[in-house]
Amino acid sequence: MEKKNKLYVLIDKSLDAVYGCVQGGHAVAQWLLEHDYGWENEYLIYLSADVYKWKNKLSVLGVGYTEFKEPDLDNKTTSLAVLGHDKLFKKLKLISAN
Repeated sequence: MEKKNKLYVLIDKSLDAVYGCVQGGHAVAQWLLEHDYGWENEYLIYLSADVYKWKNKLSVLGVGYTEFKEPDLDNKTTSLAVLGHDKLFKKLKLISAN
């Protein structure tokens, strides 16, 4: 069976689930604008995270990511999109409406 690529969307854990998912949608859209390869609308995984911690960690590891900065929140980074790297995100929690 062919392995499908997963697009991980790390959403600022301080945001409520609904608003966070909207911000995650912006990160996905930005990722699609910046890349024309690798993800064919296969798996999309929304995770709650400390996005600033993860920006630093991904940079140190040399892992590429796309970030979305919300203009209505003083350009605060609200979400990151990363293709693949499944093992990095194992301990993060899925976004839940509960």
